[in-house]
Amino acid sequence: MTILTTPRLRLEPLNESHLEELFVLNSDPEVMRYITGKPQTRDEALEMIELVKARWEKFGFSWWGFIELASGELIGAGCIQYLGRDPANPLEIGWRLRQDKWGQGFASEAAQRMAAFAFETQGADLLCAVCHQENSASAKVMQRLGMHYRGVEKWYDMDTAVYEMTRGEWDAKPVA
Repeated sequence: MTILTTPRLRLEPLNESHLEELFVLNSDPEVMRYITGKPQTRDEALEMIELVKARWEKFGFSWWGFIELASGELIGAGCIQYLGRDPANPLEIGWRLRQDKWGQGFASEAAQRMAAFAFETQGADLLCAVCHQENSASAKVMQRLGMHYRGVEKWYDMDTAVYEMTRGEWDAKPVA
């Protein structure tokens, strides 16, 4: 399982050691507002970890916990997974952060590193991202990453805004 790093974060594959902090993150109604629309229970957080561990074993990628280097705390989570959780689809990137870390660039920092993993390690030709149509903050992260709007499509039982980026677009990005 792959650990990724950024200047302010360590992205660790989610496991049982992250349960309590993941539960705090996923039980926040505002964090989950545009994801599932409802807070997650502790049992659901544990189920998520078990699914994630199986996907890491099967595919070599899944969900990471975002560990803030300055505090050592889990401040968010993000993923590279198959869109719609179906290997017939292209890879998808996603993220969520604790409310107290919103607006500080952590999502963009993690997304940049996860996208590099998808294109450069996994060899993706296309990377997609979806968000609730009213989730302008996530859409801005997608745009900053270099993704472009594809349209509205039904994913995860809702009509979502879909963004995408090709390998060629990734390779053509100026180095930051």
